[in-house]
Amino acid sequence: MHKLFYCDHHSFNLPDGHKFPTRKYRLTRDLLAPDGCFEFERAPLADSETVMLAHDPEYVSRFIAGTLDANVMRRIGFPWSRGLVDRTLASVGGTLAAAQIAIEKGWCGNLAGGTHHAFYAEGAGFCVWNDMAITIHALRKHHGLTRFAVIDLDVHQGDGTAQMFATDPDVLTLSFHGKNNFPFRKQTSKIDVAFEDHTGDTEYLRRLTETLPLVFDFRPQAVFYQSGVDALASDRLGRMSLTAPGLAERDRLVLTACRNFGAPTIITMGGGYSDPIELSAAVHAETYRTAARLWAS
Repeated sequence: MHKLFYCDHHSFNLPDGHKFPTRKYRLTRDLLAPDGCFEFERAPLADSETVMLAHDPEYVSRFIAGTLDANVMRRIGFPWSRGLVDRTLASVGGTLAAAQIAIEKGWCGNLAGGTHHAFYAEGAGFCVWNDMAITIHALRKHHGLTRFAVIDLDVHQGDGTAQMFATDPDVLTLSFHGKNNFPFRKQTSKIDVAFEDHTGDTEYLRRLTETLPLVFDFRPQAVFYQSGVDALASDRLGRMSLTAPGLAERDRLVLTACRNFGAPTIITMGGGYSDPIELSAAVHAETYRTAARLWAS
């Protein structure tokens, strides 16, 4: 059985017409449940001290207390609520817990997370805290790991992750993203590959095949895979033209390379905003199925 952590039981209110796809997370879990090879566990709530390993303590404390300035919450894109606090703590906790299992079993997944637009002292783009950055610092502190890679294939650049590790020589950040898409002020990852609007499977997979060896030349001791599916042609926010089979091949390439290299691999969910949202959920589910097949073989 392959363990997956989830936090979709934490609800928070959003105004009508909000772009954040809250239904997607439970839909993905429901799609995976009949497979019979996954064990689902509620993600634990991260503690604030662990979050503060990567984030400004005042920012963390004020978000939890609900005292952040309105313009700060506006950049994040959510109205504050106690439910949002619990959901955010659980999203981070899921990645922390998945990392523990990945060290033991080779891989593990969080059915949330990948909140790559969060910076040290502010959030943006539906990201409050950066779960991958927090987990990297926690693995350094508690497990003695020193060298990490983040493979971020969400269609939006992982700007927060890039900026947080810009001067850290022991974290490789790789971002595949839309050149003309959010965030419109890009940061500098260690490796950035930017695509024009409407890029399809052939060009995307060619560049991925060329670039992946650089990640493993870096010799990471743990790999984070931000597996956003918003490059799908049906995505409302993606502006690219990948197909579901193309994204499945993307996952196969990345996860085969991770398994063959042998470093613990942590999968986080990232973005997906298709209309209907069931299209995104189906492709997300295939990411975790691909991992399960590879690590079972």
